[in-house]
Amino acid sequence: MPFTPPEEDRPQLQKIIDGMIDSGFTGVAIRVHDERGPWAGSAGLCRLDETAKPPTDGHIRIGSNTKTFAATAALLLVAEGKIDLDAPAADYLPDLEVDQRITVRMLLQHTSGIFNFTGEYYEDGTFAPGIAATTAGREWVDNRFHTYRPDELVRLALSKPARFEPGTDWSYSNTNYVLVRLLIEHATGNSLVDAMEQLILKPLGLTGTSLPETRTGLAEPHAHGYYRYEEDGGQETTVDVTRQNPSWISTGGDMISTTHDLHTFISALTGGKLLPPPLLDEMFRPHPKAGYGLGVFVQDVGPDGGQVITHNGGMAGHAALMYSTPDGTRTLTAALNYVDDASLSMAQAFQQATQALVQEVFGDSDAAAATRSPSPAGG
Repeated sequence: MPFTPPEEDRPQLQKIIDGMIDSGFTGVAIRVHDERGPWAGSAGLCRLDETAKPPTDGHIRIGSNTKTFAATAALLLVAEGKIDLDAPAADYLPDLEVDQRITVRMLLQHTSGIFNFTGEYYEDGTFAPGIAATTAGREWVDNRFHTYRPDELVRLALSKPARFEPGTDWSYSNTNYVLVRLLIEHATGNSLVDAMEQLILKPLGLTGTSLPETRTGLAEPHAHGYYRYEEDGGQETTVDVTRQNPSWISTGGDMISTTHDLHTFISALTGGKLLPPPLLDEMFRPHPKAGYGLGVFVQDVGPDGGQVITHNGGMAGHAALMYSTPDGTRTLTAALNYVDDASLSMAQAFQQATQALVQEVFGDSDAAAATRSPSPAGG
């Protein structure tokens, strides 16, 4: 079992996560590795009807942190010569009508312009729905055990107008990473589950990390996630959505992991243990609009110009944080459980909490960069 020093060793960190509970989160568990050694702590509740705290290394749905795993797997295949970053994605996906101008790099960096199958938010405040995702209220709750095929999600997205011409702008789209999934499967001849096991999970010994596909449960121990929706008569109902079929989000955010495995993964990635230096440089080269590289955000932290490599994500009552210095020597990972809803009401608290944690662990932040990562309901 990972070593967990006593909470009083890091009182400021404990104070921050206690404050996260005060802001509305059900439970929080964090893990920090730095020059002072490892530290893990938790606050709040594992589930609403009990008094126990969340486990410090429980299983959690990691949402869009899945994208970093998928991008790393794709880049490992680039290193093997099985994928060309600047080749048309359509070359690897002959059965789908993907615009020939869209490259593999554009999928990884969210510059393809392809419609987001979980719904598209536009600058004028309008929202174009896709499937019944967590923005859909009771419809998502009633539909949460439905099975979606990855190609079904992609075909839905491709049937919608593109957001912009390929390569001309940046916009976060879960569809890009379902296409990356299909691309990896085409390049390897294996399922994404098998490819991920061979390329990342087994080499790093990530025994608490999995791709659940259509499986609805989580291994023990785990905290519980919740979703609140409004009935026709205006009454609010809160349901435990810990069990759900994650095929609705697919590689946009379906993986399960632990704070310890996330630390192992991000420190190995940033420390150069997975990708050759030229590809790591490609991964960490951010798009100017959003600071997004290939499957990671690159964020400035502190007045000295330091940076962190990060991806956060949420998955209907569960969320995960993953931060590292570019050399992998200092990391912050966290697992959050909360009550989600269609209006994403926890988003502001999520952004404020992540900023506070990043400032404490990595130094004073002079940018609101932590708010750029997906908020709890963002996949």
